[in-house]
Amino acid sequence: MKDIARIAQVSTSTVSLVINNAPNVSPAMRSKIMAVVNDLNYKPSALARSLKVKETRTIGMLVTTSDNPFFAEVVANVERYCNRLNYNLILCNTDDDPRRLEKNIQTLIQKQVDGLLLMCTESHFQANPLNLTLPCVIMDWWPTELNADKILENAEFGGYLATKTLIEHHHQKIGIITGSLKKPLAQNRLKGFKQALTEYNLPLNEKWVIESHFDFNGGIWGMEQLLSQKERPTAVFCCSDTIALGAYQALWRAGLSVPQDMSIIGYDNIALAQYLSPPLTTIHQPKNRLAEMAVDTLLQRIKNADKNYRTLMLEPSLVLRESIAKVR
Repeated sequence: MKDIARIAQVSTSTVSLVINNAPNVSPAMRSKIMAVVNDLNYKPSALARSLKVKETRTIGMLVTTSDNPFFAEVVANVERYCNRLNYNLILCNTDDDPRRLEKNIQTLIQKQVDGLLLMCTESHFQANPLNLTLPCVIMDWWPTELNADKILENAEFGGYLATKTLIEHHHQKIGIITGSLKKPLAQNRLKGFKQALTEYNLPLNEKWVIESHFDFNGGIWGMEQLLSQKERPTAVFCCSDTIALGAYQALWRAGLSVPQDMSIIGYDNIALAQYLSPPLTTIHQPKNRLAEMAVDTLLQRIKNADKNYRTLMLEPSLVLRESIAKVR
């Protein structure tokens, strides 16, 4: 900047005003200084600026795994929205390792991120309580209590809506494959399932309630448990699309087909769901809205560090495709 000021024959403060787009500089002076800036190929130091204003315009995001398609799509939406707002995103995958989690947090703190987005994808992950002073927003779920805003989805209504859809197709023998019931969202989707059965006066067969995991293998294992029973359900609510994909695989291995032999409804509406054969009926989660709400909430928290933490709720909706047969 001193070189620019010397060549342009102005003060360094005037150069600073031009580089920071201050309004109180004449067009002629701005043009003169920018010509020198371009000749010298000068690039302002983002690090120096961040130290001065105590803001890096960088957000850290911690996920325990990112191979689940739902969370991969959420991360993509977060990155896209951060880019629109001229923020950078640093993504850290802890790979279900508490030591790696702590290391990643220290790395993000050293990188001077302005805040953290936390998203847990594995129910068996056990993190140590975190003493974080950074502004945080929890997306979907986190295994420990934190002083943070939360963005959740109305999982109980989503479970109710999925089950109600099967009942409206005249199914009365309905099973469910849940994720780990250590996770509140799995518990809430199961509550919604039970609520719909009660509302329509249908019995709950406990043998058809299979606790598994929110992944492909969880769907395979869960459907195999249902198929091994003497009396089988005619329809199954899979509490995630990844579970549904595994269920499709288990049915195919058994020589059965969807929906002729078993009707399936999933949850999440991942992009892959529409390309299955047949396309999967599912409960849609607004992933782009989840991403935008999380980022907006975090930026508000960064600017306003009050203690009134909020819990915001997203409403799921039905996407009807061809994986449910109507019972005569």
